[in-house]
Amino acid sequence: MRITAEDLTVRYPGASRPALDAVSLDVPAGCLFSVLGPNGSGKSSLVRALLGVLPLASGVARLEGRRVDEWKRVELARSVGVVSQSESIAFPLTVSDFVGMGRYPHVGPLSVETEKDRAAVRAALAACDIEPLALRNVTTLSGGEFQRARIARALAQEPSALVLDEPTSSLDIRHQMAILELLRRSADDGMTVLLVTHSLDLAAQFSDRMLLLAEGRVAQQGTPSEVLREEVLSDVYGWPLSVSTDPDSGAPRVAPVRRPPSWVPGSSRRDLPQ
Repeated sequence: MRITAEDLTVRYPGASRPALDAVSLDVPAGCLFSVLGPNGSGKSSLVRALLGVLPLASGVARLEGRRVDEWKRVELARSVGVVSQSESIAFPLTVSDFVGMGRYPHVGPLSVETEKDRAAVRAALAACDIEPLALRNVTTLSGGEFQRARIARALAQEPSALVLDEPTSSLDIRHQMAILELLRRSADDGMTVLLVTHSLDLAAQFSDRMLLLAEGRVAQQGTPSEVLREEVLSDVYGWPLSVSTDPDSGAPRVAPVRRPPSWVPGSSRRDLPQ
């Protein structure tokens, strides 16, 4: 599934500037595309705009060439799996039943669960390493376990595209890497993956392309090596950052450095006094 946006602009009532200001992107099928940027840069607003949840001041978002507002919601739910930034559960469910909710767009409210549905749930539980938790109540899970259950629910939909807003934020290192490897494999198998993340290093290792936002605008877009540049990142994040090359993966590696008193945003690290 191809996801595109042309000049998306979103304005919240009372805000002094647009949450998104003429943002354009093109995510082809089978691409792992990361959206980066500091807090308040418009990342979550972009996700909601692409999914047709936010009203647009101008611009257009398309899925497979069709305007997102032309998609029926059940049709969209079958095609796009979504993991939002946060979620709470108000009633008890087993993890298996919770993940099985991902089959709802296919099964419907009155249909009977089939072996295909059960197989999709089992595969999603295994992919996210939560098979041993299948009979646990979701309210007893840790934050990281619940996050993996949410990702499994999205995978159980068997969608054409996955949109994830900071899916690894509460995971330990092992499960961060496992989820990113899972998303990478999914993209290699043809699924479109749009990932919002604060983890620049992980994004660099796994992404095909990136979009860097700053105050609602596109600061940089391209491959990891094109986006993750010292002068660009230091200006956008308001802190001096060092970018090197990982000797194992060849991907850019980003690290913050101590800020000299004379440093101001817009200065690259190589311009700093030694």
